[in-house]
Amino acid sequence: MLVYTLPFIGALIGWLTNYIAIKMLFHPKNEVKIFFIPVQGVFPKRQKDFARKLGQIVSEELVSAQDVTAHLKEKATSEAVLNNITLRLEEGIASRLPRLFPMLAMLISSDKMEKIKGFILEQMGSINEDLIDMLSGELEDELDVQRLVEEKVAAFSSDKLEEILFSIMRREFKFVELVGAVLGFLIGVAQVLLLSIPY
Repeated sequence: MLVYTLPFIGALIGWLTNYIAIKMLFHPKNEVKIFFIPVQGVFPKRQKDFARKLGQIVSEELVSAQDVTAHLKEKATSEAVLNNITLRLEEGIASRLPRLFPMLAMLISSDKMEKIKGFILEQMGSINEDLIDMLSGELEDELDVQRLVEEKVAAFSSDKLEEILFSIMRREFKFVELVGAVLGFLIGVAQVLLLSIPY
């Protein structure tokens, strides 16, 4: 009768083996020696390499300084931003000009005021584009996405890194544990069948 427990023992061993293997990706966090053999979790041991590779992937495949500056240029020269500048200018002219230059406000006709406003807006648009180009150039020179990601990930504590990776791959880790249990169970079934064959 004991032979029929083999599939369940196999399932338990398969699950436990994979569970321990997953835990050993992160533990022990610091190197320890077991029978003079140095042992450390894969991620704590390779964290700097992982950070370097992740930084490279992010900067080359996901986000670059050029992507950021292109988005910045698009937003800064958008109709919404230009409309906001126009509104602010109109409010400034309407509210502050009469107080600062009351005589000038009385002498300037509404047509001339519109021309002045149009001229200022045109200049502002040109200045805005030049300013964005200058800032974009500086940002592209100074923003090193790869180094930024690498430094951030390398600075994570082992606990933080484990928390992040588990939050991303929790289902996958559970699936690996389940696969271990299923394979162990099937091996146990195969053993039962082999032991049941009459000789």
